[in-house]
Amino acid sequence: MKTDQLALALANDLAPVDPRGVRRRFGLTLGAAVLLPLLAVLLLLGPRADWRGALQLPMFWMKLGFPAVVAAAALVVLHRLAYPGLRPGRAWGAVVLPFILAWALGLAVLARAPEESRLGLLMGSAGWLCPVLIALLAIPAMWCALRALRGLAPTRLTAAGAVAGLFAGGAAACAYALACTEMQVPYLAFWYAVGMLVPSMVGAGLGRWLLRW
Repeated sequence: MKTDQLALALANDLAPVDPRGVRRRFGLTLGAAVLLPLLAVLLLLGPRADWRGALQLPMFWMKLGFPAVVAAAALVVLHRLAYPGLRPGRAWGAVVLPFILAWALGLAVLARAPEESRLGLLMGSAGWLCPVLIALLAIPAMWCALRALRGLAPTRLTAAGAVAGLFAGGAAACAYALACTEMQVPYLAFWYAVGMLVPSMVGAGLGRWLLRW
């Protein structure tokens, strides 16, 4: 069989792909990326003992809102990177802005605090434990996000992997916030950011070869 005849035969056997099915699988997989860290926190760590009282505190919702906004912005960029020809454009700004605002607020709190209390505001009682747990909780979420991307056709593999990791980190940080008792703005601005950025860096490295066609 000649090459052109083989190509024609293969083309004739192609069946149309329902885009709704692709989007549905994409959404379900990313939904699992959100649920898995939440289940891990509830089953392994449990919510903070004073969770009913914490729900009444504006700072608790700020702590939850920071990673939630990061995850939502990363999801928008991730959707654009998943399809050839779509560019994130200004959506990148929505990813960066929450970090800038959190860091600016954290620095403002540190600047106004007495010098002897600044280290405590930055380190809290848990220190580096929060970002470690957030990064660990992000592992199943990142696996789901990368799996969702593999079902599509990203062309910017490193960027797609990085955003998938950031989305996973944001979802994991949201889940961990339910168990974490730290409420200091500088601590959350720094360590929660580290916890989200570490999975992003790991995702950038994994995306280079896991997302190849």
